[in-house]
Amino acid sequence: MADQISAPIIVTGAAGFIGFHVTRLLLDAGYRVVGIDNMNSYYDVGLKEARLAQLQSRNGFGFERVDLAQKDPVATIFKNVRPSHVAHLAAQPGVRYSLENPHAYVDSNITGFLNILEGCRDSGVTHLAYASSSSVYGNSNDVPYSTHQNVDNPISLYAATKKSNELMAHVYSHLWNIPVTGLRFFTVYGPWGRPDMAAYLFTKAIRNGDPIKVFNNGDLRRDFTYVDDIANGVVKVLLSPPQGATETSEASDGEVAPLYRLYNIGNSEPVELLTMIKTLEKVTGQKAVKEFLPMQPGDVYETYADTSDLERDFGFKVHTPLEEGLTAFVDWYDRYHSETGGK
Repeated sequence: MADQISAPIIVTGAAGFIGFHVTRLLLDAGYRVVGIDNMNSYYDVGLKEARLAQLQSRNGFGFERVDLAQKDPVATIFKNVRPSHVAHLAAQPGVRYSLENPHAYVDSNITGFLNILEGCRDSGVTHLAYASSSSVYGNSNDVPYSTHQNVDNPISLYAATKKSNELMAHVYSHLWNIPVTGLRFFTVYGPWGRPDMAAYLFTKAIRNGDPIKVFNNGDLRRDFTYVDDIANGVVKVLLSPPQGATETSEASDGEVAPLYRLYNIGNSEPVELLTMIKTLEKVTGQKAVKEFLPMQPGDVYETYADTSDLERDFGFKVHTPLEEGLTAFVDWYDRYHSETGGK
C-alpha cells in the first residue's frame, strides 16, 4: 500500500517508546515518515537519542524537533509536509508525575493535541490516529473495559487529559469531517521501553539488587501488552481510515460523528503484579527484593481490555504471551545497558 500513499506520514513522539516502534514499522513498509518530538527530559534523553539515531539512519525518515504546544512551528510543519496520515503518539505520560507537574499535561496533552487537530484540519489529512489510554476508565468495576461504557470519572489528571483528547477529536471529526481513530492503550511494555514503567523499573532493580516498590501490597492487575503488538495495531488502523458511521464510539445520548472511531488495544488477559514479578525472576534468573507499599494516588486497581470491536473491524488481536515479551525486553535491557556502560 506504500505506493498508494505518496505524501509523508507524520508520527508525533517518534523518539518515544511507541512512536519509535510505529515509525520503524512504517519505514519497513516503504512509507516516508516525518517524526516530531521535543526530546524533553521527563526520562533519560539518552534513550530517546538512541532511538532517534536508529531512525535517522533509515531512508525515508525526516525529523523535526518541535514542542507541539508551540502553535506556529506545528502549523508550519503541516503546511510544508502536507501529510496524508498522522499518528499522534506524543504526550506527557505518567500518572504519578501529573500530581507534581500538572501544567506539563495541559501544555502537551491538551494544547499540543489542539495544534495537531488544527494541522489536520488545515491540511486535509486522510486519517488521524491518536493514542488514548486505559487510564480513562478510572477505577471502574465493570470489566473488561469496553469503549461503549461511560468514562466520566477519571482519577488522575493524566486520565482527564486523555478523556479530553477523545472529546476534542470527536468534535473536530464531527465539524470538519476529519477521519479520526482513537486507540486506548493498555500497559505497554517491551524493548526500548520507558524507564518509568514497571518492566524497566523492576528489571533494573533486580539486576542491581535493589528493592522493587510493590504498590497496594501487590494486589494489582494489569493488562500487559507487548509493544510490537501495539505498533502493528496502530499501523493497521492508521492505514484504514473510517469510511462512515460505526458503533465503536463511546455510548452517549448525543450524535456520533460518522468518521470517528474508538478502540481498545490490549492483551485482554490481566496479570497480577506479583505474577509479573515472578515471571521477571524466571527470565532474569534472579530473585527480586520486594518492598510492599500502599496504593498510590491516581493508580487504578485493574486494567482489562475488551478488544472485540478491534477484532471485528480489523481481524486484529494481540498475541504475545507475557513471558515471551519479558524475555525480549530483558534481552534488550541487558544489551542496551552493556553498550551504554550501564547508564
